[in-house]
Amino acid sequence: MGIKFIDDFDFKGKKVLLRVDFNVPISKGRVTDDIRIKAALKSINKILETGGSLIIMSHLGRPKGKPDPEYKLDPVAERLSYLINKPVKKLDEITGPSVRKSVSEMKPGDVVLLENIRFHPGETSNDPELAKELASYGDIYIDDAFGATHRAHASISGICSFIKEKGMGYLIKKELDNLSKVTDNPALPFITILGGAKVSGKIDLINFISNKVDLMLIGGGMMFTFLKAKGYEIGKSLLEEDKLDLAKELLENYGNKLILPVDARIVDGIDKPETLRIVKVDEIPPDAIGIDIGPETEEKFSAKILKAKTVLFNGPMGIFEEEPYSKGTQKVLESIASAKCISIVGGGDSAAAASKFGFDEVFTHISTGGGASLEFLSGKDMPGIESLK
Repeated sequence: MGIKFIDDFDFKGKKVLLRVDFNVPISKGRVTDDIRIKAALKSINKILETGGSLIIMSHLGRPKGKPDPEYKLDPVAERLSYLINKPVKKLDEITGPSVRKSVSEMKPGDVVLLENIRFHPGETSNDPELAKELASYGDIYIDDAFGATHRAHASISGICSFIKEKGMGYLIKKELDNLSKVTDNPALPFITILGGAKVSGKIDLINFISNKVDLMLIGGGMMFTFLKAKGYEIGKSLLEEDKLDLAKELLENYGNKLILPVDARIVDGIDKPETLRIVKVDEIPPDAIGIDIGPETEEKFSAKILKAKTVLFNGPMGIFEEEPYSKGTQKVLESIASAKCISIVGGGDSAAAASKFGFDEVFTHISTGGGASLEFLSGKDMPGIESLK
């Protein structure tokens, strides 16, 4: 790809700028899920153990370009310090004299964490002045924030114009190596399972992989837009009305590959699990809400998954977060786990579902980036990758 890798650098005596994705959940001042911090530890330890000093940059939440106490990185610094068993100096600024002073005083093995990079309005606008200032702090730039590689932001793509020595960390390489198993000559039969709320979020993915995939199994909220496009009554189920023509077009173009559910679990209201029942997809009452694929669909999907050599899971089959409505997602994940195949799970809700049902260590790869993995799998250029070339 024409991109240097973290193992290609000599970090001894160098100040290293490391962009990570520490966008983690925080409650009452403590990190409640540190999986994204742990995902960066291999790159962090590599730099420190080979004599570098480390200036870490990350975003957290969407603070709209100004300081917000809710999104300060102090809890992240505390958790990272615990995980690497080393002090982490958390700064209250992103740029300015105090940051330059702290960086100038760093010695090999030191770790500094800048304040939430999105507190600066120039981050999301890819301001070259911010990018230049950040680049001035280090000798080498390593990007290991896969979950943000689809963003043209100052600390991700802009910074690369102002620093000569740049490359990718272990996490990004792991993501690209594994996601490429889907995009580059996947082992056949190749089945993609598409769920989640909206058809609109999956259009590019469907179009890009259509000539590579054998079957696309459709579930989740998006299935009801497809069912409506076929003329079925879907009651009060989730619907993207402005995407009905698109759904019809996709069915016409890929009808032999798009497999829709044959039954669904429905309720009278999301807060009325006691009304849950199973109906054929052409028998949904006008006042009902579809919340999951049904058991007949589970068996149909499972039979196809078990024959696959490559499976991509991108989106849950129902409202998996709520126990009565999670059976379809759980059954599909169990089928993937039982199949003798390369199994790739997209980030975001897909990864959350895999974790919820205990499949963290079972699949070939679970992505750490929801939007980033979707864009990569859709064949789009990623600013955070392109700028490293």
